[in-house]
Amino acid sequence: MNRTQDKVAFVSGAGRGQGRSHAVHLAEEGADIIAFDLCADISTNEYTLATEEDLAHTVKLVEAEGRRIVAAKVDVRDRVGLERELSSAVEKLGRLDIVVANAGICPLGEDLPVQAFIDAFDVDFLGVVNTVHAAIPHLGDGGSIIATGSLAALMPAGLSTPGGMGYGLAKRMIPNYIRSIAHLLAAKGIRANTIHPTNCNTDMLHSAPMYRMFRDDLDNPTLDDVKDGFASMQAMPTPWVEPSDISSAVVYLASDESRYFTGQEIRIDAGAGLNLGL
Repeated sequence: MNRTQDKVAFVSGAGRGQGRSHAVHLAEEGADIIAFDLCADISTNEYTLATEEDLAHTVKLVEAEGRRIVAAKVDVRDRVGLERELSSAVEKLGRLDIVVANAGICPLGEDLPVQAFIDAFDVDFLGVVNTVHAAIPHLGDGGSIIATGSLAALMPAGLSTPGGMGYGLAKRMIPNYIRSIAHLLAAKGIRANTIHPTNCNTDMLHSAPMYRMFRDDLDNPTLDDVKDGFASMQAMPTPWVEPSDISSAVVYLASDESRYFTGQEIRIDAGAGLNLGL
């Protein structure tokens, strides 16, 4: 406990899923939280995204841990708005120590336009860049930057749909970008790392387009139809990992326990990489 005591952590995509889990786990360990989320849908993304009510629930969960939180509706594609809201939040909380660039989408529909590629890439890569670059001026020595990649970044064959291509390209680019940031900031003791989750038990996984990708022989596949397919990806006997499993790695990377751990990639994949020969 208390591994992030009195630090301030900035989490993008904090309305639900992995982002909410990271915010709450960091708060449990003593951090105050800056929580941003779009709180709106993106037209090419066929499953619904977090809402204002979702973000408000994240606020309640953090406050229940006795920690302060500043939450705002922010689009990570909007660098100017992101910088403005982050500067305001840092002024309120007094410092910034941890950045978790987590916001992401995965539009998978077969018939989606090229805009799906643009939206996925802009959120999943440019959103990470904007989040990190907006945060760097506020980070003190010993800070930690954590970016959410994906097992998709390590797969030899990418997804063939426009949105899937944008998602895969973004996730493949994140580790190289983060390694460059780690190199540039190492002299200040600021570390930067990437985490790669496998299937994670969130709304992104449990969505109609994701189910159809695993069972394209069915018009409307259900969880029972895809669960075995999900499980086949991992060497360990599970169809998915939980957001809390990813948060455990985030807390470690945010804490001083990882003070010499930088420029690295961590797979939280239940052995999925082993199945891929990685």
